[in-house]
Amino acid sequence: MPTIIHNGVRLAYEDIGKGARSFFFVHGWTCDRSFFTPQVEHFAKRYRTISIDLRGHGDSDKPAGDYPITAYAEDAAYMIRRLGLGKTIAVGHSMGGCVVLQLAATYADCVAAIVMIDPSTFERTPAIYANVEKLLAAIEAGDQKFHREFIEKQRFLPTSDRKLMERVLSVMMAGPSHVAASAMRGALAFNGPAVALQCRVPALHVAATPPANPPHLMSQWLPNVVNGLTVGAGHFNQLEAPDQVNSMIDGFVRHYVPLA
Repeated sequence: MPTIIHNGVRLAYEDIGKGARSFFFVHGWTCDRSFFTPQVEHFAKRYRTISIDLRGHGDSDKPAGDYPITAYAEDAAYMIRRLGLGKTIAVGHSMGGCVVLQLAATYADCVAAIVMIDPSTFERTPAIYANVEKLLAAIEAGDQKFHREFIEKQRFLPTSDRKLMERVLSVMMAGPSHVAASAMRGALAFNGPAVALQCRVPALHVAATPPANPPHLMSQWLPNVVNGLTVGAGHFNQLEAPDQVNSMIDGFVRHYVPLA
Protein backbone atom coordinates (compact mmCIF):
# COMPACT_ATOMS: atom_id res chain seq x y z
CA MET A 1 0.00 0.00 0.00
CA PRO A 2 1.63 3.29 -1.07
CA THR A 3 1.83 6.09 1.47
CA ILE A 4 2.76 9.76 1.62
CA ILE A 5 3.84 11.55 4.80
CA HIS A 6 2.43 15.01 5.36
CA ASN A 7 3.16 16.99 8.53
CA GLY A 8 4.36 13.80 10.18
CA VAL A 9 1.19 11.83 9.37
CA ARG A 10 1.41 8.80 7.08
CA LEU A 11 -1.45 8.82 4.57
CA ALA A 12 -2.36 5.62 2.72
CA TYR A 13 -3.87 5.63 -0.75
CA GLU A 14 -4.51 3.57 -3.89
CA ASP A 15 -3.46 4.73 -7.36
CA ILE A 16 -5.19 2.82 -10.17
CA GLY A 17 -5.73 3.45 -13.87
CA LYS A 18 -4.45 5.89 -16.47
CA GLY A 19 -5.97 8.61 -18.60
CA ALA A 20 -6.17 12.25 -19.57
CA ARG A 21 -8.20 13.01 -16.43
CA SER A 22 -7.74 12.03 -12.82
CA PHE A 23 -10.23 11.41 -10.04
CA PHE A 24 -9.51 11.87 -6.33
CA PHE A 25 -11.91 10.04 -3.99
CA VAL A 26 -12.45 11.13 -0.38
CA HIS A 27 -14.52 8.92 1.92
CA GLY A 28 -16.71 9.99 4.83
CA TRP A 29 -16.66 9.94 8.61
CA THR A 30 -15.20 6.72 10.13
CA CYS A 31 -15.14 5.10 6.69
CA ASP A 32 -12.18 4.24 4.43
CA ARG A 33 -11.18 4.19 0.79
CA SER A 34 -13.11 0.95 0.13
CA PHE A 35 -16.36 2.96 0.27
CA PHE A 36 -15.57 4.15 -3.25
CA THR A 37 -14.72 0.74 -4.70
CA PRO A 38 -17.61 0.75 -7.24
CA GLN A 39 -16.55 4.16 -8.50
CA VAL A 40 -12.85 3.29 -8.70
CA GLU A 41 -13.67 0.11 -10.64
CA HIS A 42 -15.80 2.12 -13.06
CA PHE A 43 -13.58 5.16 -13.64
CA ALA A 44 -10.16 3.44 -13.53
CA LYS A 45 -10.98 1.85 -16.89
CA ARG A 46 -10.50 5.28 -18.50
CA TYR A 47 -8.88 7.57 -15.93
CA ARG A 48 -6.29 7.68 -13.20
CA THR A 49 -8.01 7.24 -9.85
CA ILE A 50 -6.63 8.01 -6.39
CA SER A 51 -8.57 6.93 -3.30
CA ILE A 52 -7.23 8.13 0.02
CA ASP A 53 -7.57 6.93 3.59
CA LEU A 54 -8.00 10.21 5.46
CA ARG A 55 -5.84 10.75 8.53
CA GLY A 56 -7.34 8.75 11.40
CA HIS A 57 -8.99 6.28 9.01
CA GLY A 58 -8.21 3.01 7.26
CA ASP A 59 -4.49 2.34 6.90
CA SER A 60 -3.44 5.94 7.60
CA ASP A 61 -1.98 7.11 10.89
CA LYS A 62 -4.40 7.92 13.70
CA PRO A 63 -2.75 10.56 15.88
CA ALA A 64 -4.39 12.20 18.86
CA GLY A 65 -5.62 15.75 18.40
CA ASP A 66 -8.09 17.71 16.31
CA TYR A 67 -9.47 16.57 12.96
CA PRO A 68 -10.90 19.68 11.26
CA ILE A 69 -12.12 19.67 7.66
CA THR A 70 -9.35 22.13 6.79
CA ALA A 71 -6.67 19.59 7.82
CA TYR A 72 -8.20 16.93 5.56
CA ALA A 73 -8.28 19.39 2.66
CA GLU A 74 -4.65 20.35 3.27
CA ASP A 75 -3.66 16.66 3.24
CA ALA A 76 -5.58 16.17 -0.01
CA ALA A 77 -3.94 19.14 -1.70
CA TYR A 78 -0.51 17.95 -0.64
CA MET A 79 -1.14 14.49 -2.07
CA ILE A 80 -2.60 15.85 -5.33
CA ARG A 81 0.51 17.98 -5.85
CA ARG A 82 2.96 15.25 -4.85
CA LEU A 83 1.35 12.77 -7.23
CA GLY A 84 1.28 15.27 -10.09
CA LEU A 85 -2.45 15.00 -10.68
CA GLY A 86 -2.84 18.58 -11.87
CA LYS A 87 -6.43 19.76 -11.65
CA THR A 88 -8.30 16.66 -10.56
CA ILE A 89 -11.99 15.83 -10.22
CA ALA A 90 -12.41 15.52 -6.45
CA VAL A 91 -15.25 13.27 -5.31
CA GLY A 92 -16.30 13.18 -1.66
CA HIS A 93 -18.99 11.32 0.25
CA SER A 94 -20.63 12.62 3.45
CA MET A 95 -17.87 14.33 5.44
CA GLY A 96 -15.70 13.82 2.38
CA GLY A 97 -18.14 16.04 0.46
CA CYS A 98 -17.25 18.84 2.86
CA VAL A 99 -13.56 18.08 2.36
CA VAL A 100 -13.71 18.41 -1.44
CA LEU A 101 -15.71 21.65 -1.14
CA GLN A 102 -13.04 23.05 1.20
CA LEU A 103 -10.36 21.76 -1.18
CA ALA A 104 -11.90 23.60 -4.13
CA ALA A 105 -12.37 26.80 -2.13
CA THR A 106 -8.83 26.86 -0.73
CA TYR A 107 -6.66 25.06 -3.30
CA ALA A 108 -8.08 26.05 -6.68
CA ASP A 109 -4.91 24.91 -8.49
CA CYS A 110 -5.69 21.32 -7.46
CA VAL A 111 -9.29 21.02 -8.58
CA ALA A 112 -11.04 20.97 -11.97
CA ALA A 113 -14.44 20.08 -10.49
CA ILE A 114 -16.00 18.54 -7.40
CA VAL A 115 -18.65 15.90 -6.79
CA MET A 116 -20.35 15.93 -3.38
CA ILE A 117 -22.19 12.68 -2.71
CA ASP A 118 -24.78 13.37 -0.01
CA PRO A 119 -22.41 15.68 1.89
CA SER A 120 -22.85 16.24 5.62
CA THR A 121 -25.67 18.62 6.51
CA PHE A 122 -24.72 22.27 6.01
CA GLU A 123 -27.72 23.84 7.79
CA ARG A 124 -28.00 22.34 11.26
CA THR A 125 -31.10 22.76 13.40
CA PRO A 126 -31.05 22.53 17.22
CA ALA A 127 -32.52 19.04 16.84
CA ILE A 128 -29.62 17.97 14.62
CA TYR A 129 -27.08 19.36 17.08
CA ALA A 130 -28.81 17.56 19.96
CA ASN A 131 -28.83 14.28 18.06
CA VAL A 132 -25.16 14.52 17.18
CA GLU A 133 -24.24 15.43 20.75
CA LYS A 134 -25.98 12.25 21.88
CA LEU A 135 -23.94 10.30 19.36
CA LEU A 136 -20.71 11.93 20.54
CA ALA A 137 -21.53 11.12 24.15
CA ALA A 138 -22.23 7.50 23.20
CA ILE A 139 -18.95 7.18 21.28
CA GLU A 140 -16.91 8.62 24.14
CA ALA A 141 -18.71 6.36 26.62
CA GLY A 142 -18.14 3.29 24.48
CA ASP A 143 -21.88 2.82 23.92
CA GLN A 144 -21.76 0.66 20.79
CA LYS A 145 -25.51 0.01 20.84
CA PHE A 146 -26.52 3.66 20.34
CA HIS A 147 -23.69 4.20 17.84
CA ARG A 148 -24.89 1.23 15.77
CA GLU A 149 -28.55 2.24 15.91
CA PHE A 150 -27.69 5.78 14.81
CA ILE A 151 -26.05 4.48 11.63
CA GLU A 152 -28.70 1.85 10.93
CA LYS A 153 -31.72 4.10 11.39
CA GLN A 154 -30.42 7.40 10.03
CA ARG A 155 -28.12 6.32 7.22
CA PHE A 156 -30.06 3.48 5.60
CA LEU A 157 -33.55 2.85 4.28
CA PRO A 158 -35.80 0.01 5.50
CA THR A 159 -35.25 -1.59 2.10
CA SER A 160 -31.43 -1.37 2.21
CA ASP A 161 -29.44 -4.55 1.69
CA ARG A 162 -28.63 -6.07 5.07
CA LYS A 163 -25.26 -7.51 4.03
CA LEU A 164 -24.13 -4.12 2.77
CA MET A 165 -25.34 -2.49 5.97
CA GLU A 166 -23.35 -4.94 8.09
CA ARG A 167 -20.23 -4.36 6.00
CA VAL A 168 -20.56 -0.59 6.44
CA LEU A 169 -21.17 -0.96 10.16
CA SER A 170 -18.15 -3.23 10.62
CA VAL A 171 -15.85 -0.53 9.23
CA MET A 172 -17.49 2.50 10.82
CA MET A 173 -17.56 1.04 14.32
CA ALA A 174 -14.04 -0.41 14.27
CA GLY A 175 -12.09 2.84 14.31
CA PRO A 176 -10.66 4.48 17.42
CA SER A 177 -13.14 6.52 19.45
CA HIS A 178 -10.81 9.54 19.72
CA VAL A 179 -10.84 9.88 15.92
CA ALA A 180 -14.60 9.34 15.62
CA ALA A 181 -15.37 11.99 18.22
CA SER A 182 -12.82 14.54 17.03
CA ALA A 183 -13.72 14.11 13.36
CA MET A 184 -17.41 14.55 14.16
CA ARG A 185 -16.62 17.79 16.01
CA GLY A 186 -14.57 18.94 13.05
CA ALA A 187 -17.49 18.28 10.72
CA LEU A 188 -19.86 20.15 13.03
CA ALA A 189 -17.56 23.19 12.96
CA PHE A 190 -17.55 23.27 9.16
CA ASN A 191 -19.50 26.21 7.73
CA GLY A 192 -20.69 24.77 4.44
CA PRO A 193 -22.60 27.80 3.10
CA ALA A 194 -19.67 30.14 3.78
CA VAL A 195 -17.15 27.83 2.12
CA ALA A 196 -19.50 27.29 -0.83
CA LEU A 197 -19.32 31.01 -1.58
CA GLN A 198 -15.61 30.57 -2.30
CA CYS A 199 -16.03 27.62 -4.68
CA ARG A 200 -15.59 28.59 -8.34
CA VAL A 201 -15.29 25.21 -10.05
CA PRO A 202 -18.11 23.10 -11.55
CA ALA A 203 -19.90 21.14 -8.82
CA LEU A 204 -22.22 18.13 -8.78
CA HIS A 205 -24.37 17.35 -5.75
CA VAL A 206 -25.70 13.78 -5.66
CA ALA A 207 -28.34 13.65 -2.94
CA ALA A 208 -29.61 10.52 -1.22
CA THR A 209 -33.04 9.61 0.16
CA PRO A 210 -33.71 11.65 2.20
CA PRO A 211 -31.14 14.27 1.17
CA ALA A 212 -28.84 15.58 3.89
CA ASN A 213 -28.98 18.92 2.06
CA PRO A 214 -32.18 19.70 0.11
CA PRO A 215 -31.27 20.49 -3.51
CA HIS A 216 -33.04 23.86 -3.48
CA LEU A 217 -30.87 24.98 -0.56
CA MET A 218 -27.71 23.63 -2.16
CA SER A 219 -28.54 25.75 -5.23
CA GLN A 220 -28.79 28.84 -3.01
CA TRP A 221 -25.45 28.18 -1.34
CA LEU A 222 -23.66 27.10 -4.53
CA PRO A 223 -25.36 28.74 -7.54
CA ASN A 224 -23.23 26.83 -10.09
CA VAL A 225 -24.19 23.42 -8.67
CA VAL A 226 -25.80 20.62 -10.67
CA ASN A 227 -28.19 18.63 -8.48
CA GLY A 228 -28.87 14.92 -8.84
CA LEU A 229 -30.91 12.52 -6.69
CA THR A 230 -30.56 8.76 -6.43
CA VAL A 231 -33.65 6.58 -6.23
CA GLY A 232 -34.04 3.85 -3.62
CA ALA A 233 -30.76 4.46 -1.81
CA GLY A 234 -29.92 5.98 1.54
CA HIS A 235 -26.87 7.95 2.64
CA PHE A 236 -24.41 5.40 1.20
CA ASN A 237 -25.88 5.75 -2.25
CA GLN A 238 -22.51 5.32 -3.96
CA LEU A 239 -22.58 1.75 -2.61
CA GLU A 240 -26.33 1.09 -2.75
CA ALA A 241 -26.91 2.53 -6.23
CA PRO A 242 -23.45 2.69 -7.85
CA ASP A 243 -24.76 2.59 -11.42
CA GLN A 244 -26.93 5.65 -10.79
CA VAL A 245 -24.09 7.56 -9.13
CA ASN A 246 -21.51 6.59 -11.75
CA SER A 247 -23.85 7.58 -14.57
CA MET A 248 -24.49 11.01 -13.03
CA ILE A 249 -20.77 11.63 -12.58
CA ASP A 250 -20.11 10.55 -16.18
CA GLY A 251 -22.77 12.95 -17.48
CA PHE A 252 -21.55 15.79 -15.29
CA VAL A 253 -17.95 15.40 -16.42
CA ARG A 254 -18.95 15.11 -20.07
CA HIS A 255 -21.10 18.25 -20.08
CA TYR A 256 -19.54 20.53 -17.45
CA VAL A 257 -15.83 19.71 -17.07
CA PRO A 258 -13.78 20.50 -20.17
CA LEU A 259 -10.33 19.02 -20.49
CA ALA A 260 -7.64 21.58 -19.63
